[in-house]
Amino acid sequence: MPDTLTIALAQLAPVWLDKRATLKKITAAIQEAAGQHAGLVCFGETLLPGYPFWPDLTNGARFNSNTQKDIFAHYLAEAVSIEAGDLQPVCDLAKQHRIAVYLGCAERPVDRARHSIYCSLVYIDQSGIIQSVHRKLMPTYEERLVWSIGDGNGLRTHELGPFTVGGLNCWENWMPMARASLYAQGENLHVATWPGNIRNTTDLTRHIALENRMYVLSVSGLMRRSDIPDTVPHHALIWQAAPDFMANGGSCIAAPDGSWVIEPIENEEAIRTATIDLNEVRKERQNFDPSGHYARPDVFALHVNRERQTLVRFSG
Repeated sequence: MPDTLTIALAQLAPVWLDKRATLKKITAAIQEAAGQHAGLVCFGETLLPGYPFWPDLTNGARFNSNTQKDIFAHYLAEAVSIEAGDLQPVCDLAKQHRIAVYLGCAERPVDRARHSIYCSLVYIDQSGIIQSVHRKLMPTYEERLVWSIGDGNGLRTHELGPFTVGGLNCWENWMPMARASLYAQGENLHVATWPGNIRNTTDLTRHIALENRMYVLSVSGLMRRSDIPDTVPHHALIWQAAPDFMANGGSCIAAPDGSWVIEPIENEEAIRTATIDLNEVRKERQNFDPSGHYARPDVFALHVNRERQTLVRFSG
């Protein structure tokens, strides 16, 4: 059936701030999704090696705090270096199983000197090739104590079977112009990644689906107090301040008419698949297409800078 695609969401808890152990969970989930004939599997925001929950629990804004320095140094050491091949096991599995992957990771990139962290959403195609790395445009609230500000380089869509897929990190999904930049590139399958709370996904997932008359897959992480390992610096301090659930999930899939394909999943790790049909997009676009027959490019225009931002450019 050329108009259909089976997609999977993997709502996982990381082995928190342990890149190697979390990568094992991710690769196992890819294999499970591939076994269910998925052509795409998606993971939550910075699942590898985990979302920075500690600033909110440990007075993270305190300046020059040794506690914050210790935890940040650990996070930096466990962050993903794409250039060093940290994602090669994922790329190899994608190629082996002909499955595309959207993976949220905390990235420490070479082009920004290796010691700053970006909230990055990586797209790996079914040939195992990294096609885009989208660094979050604006970290939210206490995230700004940990993550750096990204750029527009990763605001790209990708052809996947009959669909055109794009993705955004967490509250970027609230940014109308970021969404519009993907819509205009023909997006009809949107991936929204979250650290994991059902309050974020219940309304916005359906709103985005209705706004662009497309499928929306929201994928969240899960984080429980019991997921804080003693290998994390000041783990006792974090554990004492943490609630039972710091992230309770909420992964879901909405159809182009705003109905649920998979309702939000709460308080459990889960891998779920659904087969989606491009003809449902076509039907809903009959009366509304925000980048097509309902657009007014003579009135509105959006400029997007997709240059990768770097500190220095060398010539010669």
